[in-house]
Amino acid sequence: MSLRSTIVPLLMLGLLAGCDRQVSTPEQANANTLPIENNGTPAGSGAQPADKAPGDKVVVDTIGTLDRSHKGEAAPVVQFQDPAGRATSIAAFKGKPVLLNLWATWCGPCVGEMPTLDAAAKDMAIVAVSQDLDGAAKVKAFFAKGGYTRLQPYLDPKANLSVAYNASLPTSVLYDSAGHEVWRMTGGMDWTTGTARELLAEAH
Repeated sequence: MSLRSTIVPLLMLGLLAGCDRQVSTPEQANANTLPIENNGTPAGSGAQPADKAPGDKVVVDTIGTLDRSHKGEAAPVVQFQDPAGRATSIAAFKGKPVLLNLWATWCGPCVGEMPTLDAAAKDMAIVAVSQDLDGAAKVKAFFAKGGYTRLQPYLDPKANLSVAYNASLPTSVLYDSAGHEVWRMTGGMDWTTGTARELLAEAH
């Protein structure tokens, strides 16, 4: 058995496990849990983390987990496919803020947030990269059915980005115009909320 044939099934198990832990709707999420910031403080709990001054805003209407521990890091040099099938990477978007979104057609929270990502793409570049293994036809059919007007079907048929970020799905990573990470969000989110707009504005 080859190393790759061992790694890919293990990777998919990890992605499925991460996706299954997410809830499918914002209402369910807000009823059952609070997002946790990377310092371990529940957002919206009323407790101020040690590195936050009183009065600093705390994220309260996200579903996922906000992580700022990679702030300032450059994007990994990992290639994926653009909508025309050409090799590209996050470096190709340098010069403007960009939100990288890792998702898959089999991931409920990923599918749930896609319409809000499409709406948010009106104001900034959003690169939604499918982690479906060898699923180009499936992804293109999903986009056609969804009727998205701004998002395009980027593909990562070997899920190399998920490996590079050690990601559960969905994971979104915000980069500033210099190509440096601002934060990453693990879990689904409504990208049309006021909090989402504030978070995305941090890249400017």
